[in-house]
Amino acid sequence: MPTVVQPAHWPPPFIAGEGAPEPTPQQHARRQERIEELSAAAIRALSDVPDLHYRGRRLYRGRRVLPLFGPHLAPSLERDDAGSFRGAADGIALRLARSDHTLHRALCPTDPVERLLFELLEQLRCEALPPAGMPGVAHNLRHRFEQWSLAFHHSRLTESTRGLLLYTVAQMCRARVTGEPVLEETEDLLESTRAAIGPLLGHDLAALRRCREDQATYAQHALAIARNVADLVRSATEDEGGDDANSEDIDQAKFSLLMDFDREISDTYGTAVAGRSLVLEGSPDGYRVFTRAYDREVATTALVRPELLREYRDKLDARIAEQGVHLSRLARELHAVLAVPVRDGWNSGQEEGLIDGRRLAQLISSPTERRLFRTEREQPLADCAVTLLLDCSASMKQHAEPVAMLVDVLARALEQIGVACEILGFTTGTWNGGRAQRDWLRAGRPPHPGRLNENCLMVVKDAASSWRKSRLGVAALMKADLFREGIDGEAVQWAAQRLEAHEANRKILIVFSDGCPMDGATRLANDALYLDHHLQQVAQDIEQRRAIELYGIGVGLDLSPYYSTSHVLDLANIGTGNAVFREIVDLLARRHRR
Repeated sequence: MPTVVQPAHWPPPFIAGEGAPEPTPQQHARRQERIEELSAAAIRALSDVPDLHYRGRRLYRGRRVLPLFGPHLAPSLERDDAGSFRGAADGIALRLARSDHTLHRALCPTDPVERLLFELLEQLRCEALPPAGMPGVAHNLRHRFEQWSLAFHHSRLTESTRGLLLYTVAQMCRARVTGEPVLEETEDLLESTRAAIGPLLGHDLAALRRCREDQATYAQHALAIARNVADLVRSATEDEGGDDANSEDIDQAKFSLLMDFDREISDTYGTAVAGRSLVLEGSPDGYRVFTRAYDREVATTALVRPELLREYRDKLDARIAEQGVHLSRLARELHAVLAVPVRDGWNSGQEEGLIDGRRLAQLISSPTERRLFRTEREQPLADCAVTLLLDCSASMKQHAEPVAMLVDVLARALEQIGVACEILGFTTGTWNGGRAQRDWLRAGRPPHPGRLNENCLMVVKDAASSWRKSRLGVAALMKADLFREGIDGEAVQWAAQRLEAHEANRKILIVFSDGCPMDGATRLANDALYLDHHLQQVAQDIEQRRAIELYGIGVGLDLSPYYSTSHVLDLANIGTGNAVFREIVDLLARRHRR
């Protein structure tokens, strides 16, 4: 097997030896971003698909997230080498270039195990068709599949019947389709299983390589193999039984091969469902608001009784104390991400640097004097403003306390490093339209009125106020009846306008939300996607102007359909220390580049 030689600009992953310091979140994020940029460039070049890019560690085509295609196409930054990332990129590119997606989806079975094998066989077919005159692509693909196979075997997943069966089928099928031998290290392990299933799959296995240029014909043999192997997996499940001591390892072996066909099948979190509004697209005036007469901008402290505010604050302080967050460490990590070096005077009396004219006379009085130079002194300064915008719709009510804890700690850490921080929230003044909808009814229900509710924009902490003065405002977020409906697009616009007025060089807007925009009155009077479409428009406009860095933090939901840079946060783990905050630092460290 020829050695896979990668270009020098492919960075090696972090494989720390004994005693080596762990990479900081910033280093890890920058390395991840660099590898994703190089992988996306390689995929675009080989597949001839121009609008591919990584976002949140997922590959997107335009604004649509792409599935993973194969279990071996997701190398780990910590464990795998640079050749694995290049091999995975080549595999994805060939799948995009060689596979008819519409035909494949039409033929794809619904049974999970059958679908797993059918997807894998289609990926192997594409990998067996590398471009002519590019032998390095075949080498990269072979290298990546070998590394994945070794990792699967060394993790002891082949010790269960089902794990060994699926592993053997993957090795046999790849060997047949590509004409390359199976992995030498596990060849003996496969013998008994291969001999047992060979007669059952023999005819269809032999046809795979012969039909690899014809996707439709190949798919018929792939479906036959998938059905037969799925029957064997079900038989093995019944034989092993659910109470076996190794059942957990068996299930892990089975599902470790499962691929990311659709996000709703394999992802831990759901994805926000966004689309285009025909009403908004057809409106010559764009997004409309029926009336702003009842909109208001209010401080959260004005919405809660003072006695109740103090009670909420005491409860919040107790929870934060239990949380065990290392505030100083969080502040240092944020400073490392947000600070940039700025000039801060000169260091005189140096032995190298720029000549200091004030010391030239010393050349006469002391010819041996060497300290005639000066160097410029730089000081890291976080010239930055951060706005935290909180969705206060009804579905966020269950997350009110952890969100309050999160923004309270972040505001304190940002204040320690001199970063201006503003905390804002948004909800509606009432449910189902309120006075705005009644005005619309009295006006005779004109069609497509636009937004039909009372907008309530809340200032939890303004940028000019210290955390200490705003403590009670943060505590007000724990009042449940503040959470009603949400007009996200207008709220993001409002927060961005406030942030643009700040004098800081770097401006960051982070939106915390757990769902799509929702207002019942607006949906019924326009269409279901009216507010969703507007939020997409607002986010795209902010991202294109680049004056503000826009981030979406999904609370248990992937917000990538709205925000180009997004992250899913599990607030169930907020009480375990610094992990949740480190995820936010990591998100800020990998600044999105299109």
